[in-house]
Amino acid sequence: MAKGEGAEQYSNASLLNKPDGIKLASKREPRNRLSVCNKLCYAVGGAPYQITGCALGFFLQIYLLDVAQLDPFYASIILFVGRAWDAVTDPTVGFLVSRSPWTRFGRMLPWIVFSTPLAVLTYFLIWYVPPFENGKVIWYLVFYCLFQTLQTCFHVPYSALTMFISSEQKERDSATAYRMTVEVLGTLIGTAIQGQIVGMANAPCLPADFTEELGNATTSPLTVGLNSTQPIISLEHTKVAYMIASGVICGIYILCAIVLFFGVREQKDSLQPRSEPMSFFQGIRMVMGHGPYAKLVMGFLFTSMAFLLLEGNFALFCSYTLGFRNDFQNILLVIMLSATLAIPFWQWFLTRFGKKMAVYVGTSSVVPFMILVVCIKSNLIVTYVVSFAAGVGVAAAFLLPWSMLPDVVDDFKVQNPDSTGHEAIFYSFYVFFTKFASGVSLGISTLSLDFAGYVTRGCTQPATVDLTLKVLVSAAPIALIIVGLIIFRSYPIDEERRQGNRKLLQEQRENEADSETDSTELANMI
Repeated sequence: MAKGEGAEQYSNASLLNKPDGIKLASKREPRNRLSVCNKLCYAVGGAPYQITGCALGFFLQIYLLDVAQLDPFYASIILFVGRAWDAVTDPTVGFLVSRSPWTRFGRMLPWIVFSTPLAVLTYFLIWYVPPFENGKVIWYLVFYCLFQTLQTCFHVPYSALTMFISSEQKERDSATAYRMTVEVLGTLIGTAIQGQIVGMANAPCLPADFTEELGNATTSPLTVGLNSTQPIISLEHTKVAYMIASGVICGIYILCAIVLFFGVREQKDSLQPRSEPMSFFQGIRMVMGHGPYAKLVMGFLFTSMAFLLLEGNFALFCSYTLGFRNDFQNILLVIMLSATLAIPFWQWFLTRFGKKMAVYVGTSSVVPFMILVVCIKSNLIVTYVVSFAAGVGVAAAFLLPWSMLPDVVDDFKVQNPDSTGHEAIFYSFYVFFTKFASGVSLGISTLSLDFAGYVTRGCTQPATVDLTLKVLVSAAPIALIIVGLIIFRSYPIDEERRQGNRKLLQEQRENEADSETDSTELANMI
């Protein structure tokens, strides 16, 4: 509509009145600015991915082991296959999105709307324990994979939507900061809802004397009241609590999708026609052939694996190694609360000192606390303090990848001005690599617990399990962070190059607008 209005206004002027065209170009600029309401509505759309991801990341492993009572080997298969499948669906959905026609609602928003109802249904069924034993593994595997697929249909278009809410880099960075704040708030909400509801009906543990005798029993009277200081809570209460928590999260998921759809207007990124769709392998060659993108993805691949290892095993670590079985959900809540409060600080830091410097400082800041948490004795107060401090580094891990990806896409556009319409491919391949790596890491970590002799619902675990959990939440993540930071040393987009790309892209847009305006005027004169 804006483009049509501009052409109509300019058609009334002659070629000699070129300054009017310059004024018109200047009038276009404010239309790229986003209101606070637009930014908030856009940011709210990121909450469902983080709320469900946080609930699954922190609680799915312990749920499968202690509530659904699956063997650790089968739990590792579910976690690995689910994540690997999720990774494969990302580039697939990315290609489908890039081939989607432009509609009256845009190209990304229809994907978000139509995937939401089915995603909500499959998410709820993940947290339901079926009344049969033989097909339980298939149940969780199928619904976990289905949910990951449907959520990908939501998240990949939403991630690529960053490039279509405004053509101004400053506006996109600002909207990304809003988004990261809401997403970290989403992890806080997910942790609070899942943790507090489930924490009120924590699954009773089994002392060592009973584990061999009871095996996988779920309704034996001996399982009731084994936590002598706690009210009598059965495993059935815990199952219901997980379903209630999932129901609340499903309601929030739907509400956020509605706010996003009605509060954000998708814009066409360029006046140029989109490039022809490409095959899967052509997409790999294109995105990985762009050096800055490959280095960014590889760097965040290792740092993301570090934080995902910590996330996936921290509940078990708090429950068994530190002995805070009834407090782990509150410790997780403190980490997410700290991360939420720290997002504005990191946004200021990256604008003041640059994004590359923010990566080094933010990612490395969590390392001392990863060391402290395994070195200190079981002290609840000290654990809370260390967790709050660690949340500051977690905030940087949330903000920086999504703040730097648009810079890489802009750099690609500058170097390949004739290749357009591939934003979803860049985002989907980034998510593909990180999710596949997380699937491998979570699968291996759960399998390592099986080899270490993990006891399902045991009040205590063997010393080998404690050592394994310490490695999974401290030594392994620290090693991955170091590798990631080494890769970032060769990342070429600094502040000078980023600002140069911004100016070049702005000039391209102005030239395209002038070219179309001149063509329209010439046609009207003829």
